Amino acid sequence: SLASTAITCFTRGLDLRKGTEDVLCPANCPLWQFYVFGDGVYASLSSVCGAAIHSGVITNAGGAVRVQTLPGQENYPAVNANGIQSQVLSRWASSFSVTAGTKNTALESVGRSVSTARPSTGKRPKKTLDKKAGNKDCKADIAFLIDGSYNIGQRRFNLQKNFVGKVAVMLGIGTEGPHVGVVQASEHPKIEFYLKNFTAAKEVLFAIKELGFRGGNSNTGKALKHTAQKFFSLENGARKGIPKIIVVFLDGWPSDDLEEAGIVAREFGVNVFIVSVAKPTTEELGMVQDIGFVDKAVCRSNGFFSYQMPTWFGTTKYVKPLVQKLCSHEQMLCSKTCYNSVNIGFLIDGSSSVGESNFRLVLEFVSNVAKAFEISDIGSKVAAVQFTYNQRTEFSFTDHVTKEKVLSAIRNIRYMSGGTATGDAISFTTRSVFGPVKDGPNKNFLIVLTDGQSYDDVRGPAAAAQKAGITVFSVGVAWAPLDDLKDMASEPRESHTFFTREFTGLEQMVPDIIRGICKDFLDSKQ
Repeated sequence: SLASTAITCFTRGLDLRKGTEDVLCPANCPLWQFYVFGDGVYASLSSVCGAAIHSGVITNAGGAVRVQTLPGQENYPAVNANGIQSQVLSRWASSFSVTAGTKNTALESVGRSVSTARPSTGKRPKKTLDKKAGNKDCKADIAFLIDGSYNIGQRRFNLQKNFVGKVAVMLGIGTEGPHVGVVQASEHPKIEFYLKNFTAAKEVLFAIKELGFRGGNSNTGKALKHTAQKFFSLENGARKGIPKIIVVFLDGWPSDDLEEAGIVAREFGVNVFIVSVAKPTTEELGMVQDIGFVDKAVCRSNGFFSYQMPTWFGTTKYVKPLVQKLCSHEQMLCSKTCYNSVNIGFLIDGSSSVGESNFRLVLEFVSNVAKAFEISDIGSKVAAVQFTYNQRTEFSFTDHVTKEKVLSAIRNIRYMSGGTATGDAISFTTRSVFGPVKDGPNKNFLIVLTDGQSYDDVRGPAAAAQKAGITVFSVGVAWAPLDDLKDMASEPRESHTFFTREFTGLEQMVPDIIRGICKDFLDSKQ
């Protein structure tokens, strides 16, 4: 008999290569995660194990299943069976049915690794494997924001779909290549499909073909904002460390304002491209509320992120240059944000004038600032040093690479109590905490927290820190002299110096410090 292939909960009919295949479903797949379309005959988009449970061939304890490929059909029905609600699909290119696999196949496959989702013949041609992986040199998670407004109309809407389809194919979509989704902009935005829904160009093409024209005003700003905020979550298939891109297709001009949406997209680390087609002619300009709409929305108005096509007819020659832009990883200037590309060092006064209970308030302040950032091995990093006459590195930038670990390390800092040598502490931190990361990709920030006069000079060490590329914020409480605070702070000093009489006042400063870091970050990138 045929050896069976161990598959995962998520393997779909279209992932299997043979006409008839014996597979082994794992146990305890989460039922609510199954995508199943049809009843008895399932669209090949369906999860194989989900279909097998739905049809009663196996239970959630898993088991052997024989999968038979069938031709595509229309109107796959939605039926609730065995704890799974299958969904309606109007048409799909291929189908499959499932029957119980034989016992000996199950036994044969026990010795085989469960992680392999591939037929085990070993004779699989190299090419299909690469095709499935896609173009590994193009790393991008892309939302095509298509125009579904009355501006474009049904006829050109279809030409737009053809163009997007050609771009999708040329991108080389695959498991390790680009992933794409589509959002339609009209009166209200509609997410048509997410990054996680398809990982092969063929499926994406089919999904694009199925899109219906919505009509309505061209509320592109509303759609862009919605897409930047909602589309790229990890649960919707966005991948860590891969550039997020929105390609906005605009026929004519938008009915609403794009400026706010552009700001939101940049804040979320999304690279916005605008493909404007049939841009407003001289006699139409009176109807356009903001002639500079393209520059307001794109990632940078340096020309790279805007793309023009005179018309939707004969656009094939525009496909390749657009794809080349979308695949140029190093040009995606908006992927780095103040939230994911900074190192923040906290220099915490542990002198005896602070006292245990106020020290806790200081740690709370540190936590609340740190919490705002995306801390990870490829993102932002946090370090903390406590000082009296001496300095103690509580944790360095490389000690903790998740937000949870950083926050728990902050909670565990023990109060030292002693004198105040702030200048020495700044020199120590510059050298031993920032030294190891000074050539790294992140922008460096130091937040000095103190409640009193320093016994040594702070001006020299602070100037040296700034010269080493560290932006310094000084936060003073109670008896901290304003001159010291100003001497430590980066230029412009007013916006980098903070003071409060009481330790309880630290809490109000948190948003301003975060905003200050983001402002400096953006200014350094312009």
